[in-house]
Amino acid sequence: MKLNNIKILAISILSIFALASCSDDDNNIPPMASIDFSGSYMQKDQMGRPAVNTVFVNSDMKDAFNVTIPSEQGANFAAMFEANLKALSPAYANDGDTNALGLDAATFASVLATDVLTVSLDGTTTFYDGTNVLTGRALADDVITVELLLIFGGEDFSENPTLSDDHVDGNDKAFLSSFPYLASPW
Repeated sequence: MKLNNIKILAISILSIFALASCSDDDNNIPPMASIDFSGSYMQKDQMGRPAVNTVFVNSDMKDAFNVTIPSEQGANFAAMFEANLKALSPAYANDGDTNALGLDAATFASVLATDVLTVSLDGTTTFYDGTNVLTGRALADDVITVELLLIFGGEDFSENPTLSDDHVDGNDKAFLSSFPYLASPW
């Protein structure tokens, strides 16, 4: 066997063992006291809002952004986000211009610079469903198109229509109706 085939076989076997050991029995979860959290852990990446780091953080600051705790990201990166947002989007060309959420460039940049997902505890969980915005994220949410709309779409999502949609409107496979919900790979 070639080395690549051996790697593929090893990954396949490990995947089978991992899937075979999964259970839908929520009562079989080990108590927290039995889980070993000792050791050194380091934050390496943040992706609460996909593509935000990629687009708004200058290349020489990406590592610094990724290891900055969210509570400090706004203070450290909002000015950079605002400058890049204004340079990138004609929807914020004039002072006072806002997006569909009513946020001007400075306010929206501060929201983007803190890379966490807000979650509605008593309402709809969605990135955007036509009414609710940034209240969480469901699997089927078109996150990139929503981000493009908020960045380029202006006050009513009508500005810059060629920049406001990634034209990826669905998955190539339907989600499953039960856990783990994601479709099997090709």
